[in-house]
Amino acid sequence: MIGDEIHGLAAWSPWVPLNGAEPPRLPGVYLARQGANGPMVYTGMAGERQGEGLRGRLKRYTSGRALASGLGEAVFDRALADPAWLRERLAEVEAGRPMRATDWGKAALSWADPHVCWAVAASGQEARALERAVLAVASEAWWNRAH
Repeated sequence: MIGDEIHGLAAWSPWVPLNGAEPPRLPGVYLARQGANGPMVYTGMAGERQGEGLRGRLKRYTSGRALASGLGEAVFDRALADPAWLRERLAEVEAGRPMRATDWGKAALSWADPHVCWAVAASGQEARALERAVLAVASEAWWNRAH
């Protein structure tokens, strides 16, 4: 559930698991929560970059190629802070099954089980303004680095 203050900022899509999400190829803002019913933990935006918008941004995360930016980085940071998750990765290495960095990113996403919803914006500039408005809601414990 989106808090009333954030809900009133835009027309949000229903929540869906990040893996399998099919947002539009338009600029907008996305929210992420940990698990199907967990707390909201991250907000991000996508502009008009290469005509891919929200879909392109969220697909970068599911591919494991966004370990060092946005939601991918936030999820990876928290997975690395979980001793059990790290022990699993170490056991894979010790068993002779080391993973590539993108696979570590996918494993971190699986650990976090992110669910997302989004709101479309008319432009990248409007998306940035909406993202700032969402981040200004102090009642959420955002994983965003700048927050």
